[in-house]
Amino acid sequence: MNSIPVKTIEISHGLDLLKHLPESKSLAWIRGGDGIIGIGEFERFEVSGGNFSGNDRDRFAQMRTWWQAKLAKFIVTDDLHLSGTGPIAFISASFDPAEKSVVVIPKIIIGQRNGKSWLTWIGDLPKPEIVEYPKPEAPLNLSWEGGALEPHLWESVVAKAVERITAGELDKVVLARDLTAHSDLPFDARHIMLKLAEKYSATWVFNIDGLVGATPELLLRLNKGLVTSRVLAGTIQRTGDDEHDLALAGSLARSSKDLEEHKYAVQSVTQSLMPFCSSTNIPESPFVLHLANVMHLATDVTGVISDSLTPADLFALAEVLHPSAAVCGTPREIAKKVISDLEGMNRGRYAGPAGWIDSRGEGELGIALRCAQIDPNNQKQIRLFAGCGIVAGSDPKKEYAESQAKLLPIREALESH
Repeated sequence: MNSIPVKTIEISHGLDLLKHLPESKSLAWIRGGDGIIGIGEFERFEVSGGNFSGNDRDRFAQMRTWWQAKLAKFIVTDDLHLSGTGPIAFISASFDPAEKSVVVIPKIIIGQRNGKSWLTWIGDLPKPEIVEYPKPEAPLNLSWEGGALEPHLWESVVAKAVERITAGELDKVVLARDLTAHSDLPFDARHIMLKLAEKYSATWVFNIDGLVGATPELLLRLNKGLVTSRVLAGTIQRTGDDEHDLALAGSLARSSKDLEEHKYAVQSVTQSLMPFCSSTNIPESPFVLHLANVMHLATDVTGVISDSLTPADLFALAEVLHPSAAVCGTPREIAKKVISDLEGMNRGRYAGPAGWIDSRGEGELGIALRCAQIDPNNQKQIRLFAGCGIVAGSDPKKEYAESQAKLLPIREALESH
């Protein structure tokens, strides 16, 4: 077996990571200036063909097997030994296991966190240069077309979902919609990320295999045996008037409809994590997360991973957490069927786990929300996504308005220069 050298060294701190991406295909996972970028592609793995209504574990097991086989070939020299140093893989899994999921190992990694910055590269090569690249080009002559369902048809789908909930079939279901944009120039993920990072610094800005966005929702972070999952469910649109928005935040925190939706999402995550944890901590009530366009009810669920010969890694936790009630519904299996029956579109990797894993099995996975997929066969086309949690008290017109608010971050990023 030929061994492959991997070297990590500390570099000077304070980089603007997004300015060091050489091309639109470069990989990124950044929040508030900290994070990881990947340049070039060392190797990739794609998996698809699972059963949406059945067991979703096979694809994550295949990802783990592939990643561990690659790690076995690496001879790692790591001066820092921090979470995210050494070799890493970027992960973007589809919502439905039947669709394509990808794992990509970059050739070069630049990371920074908590006052430390580092450079990792794969192969017996000289230290790569860290280069700042020119500002990427914005879309040219942007135009829009409707998605899978026209607005009135999507609202009727929401009404059908409310009927099924009211009839007692399920408690909650998340229904998504899409929107397509065209440009005379190829869409550049770097331009979109720069604009998103400017306005949504509290989110995780990402690009993995052309899926680009700014998600506020962390499916899981695994670091030194502690797992964290940020649950968002319950949303209200901001007005831009700070005083009015404070009043709206108060009404969101008291809204029985939104609190009910949030409770299901928190229960879903907690029940999934408990078998892997020796203890868990669930705050009694959610806080209101203020973003530039919307406010969400939010809860950070934490747990201590149980000591065992093989403690849970990122893949094991993703297996049980995805899809959470925040993007699927409750009960999960019935909600999956309702989505399949009603939604009328293919989500691709929207609402799936997206992020990175390191050689220790630790890392971060967000839920791919507030995102868009650059068409791999036509770089001048991009598809935007938004979803809404539907419960018994949902109003179809209000849900459509909420979906419009959730499309706004990507729309604004595309429309700004």
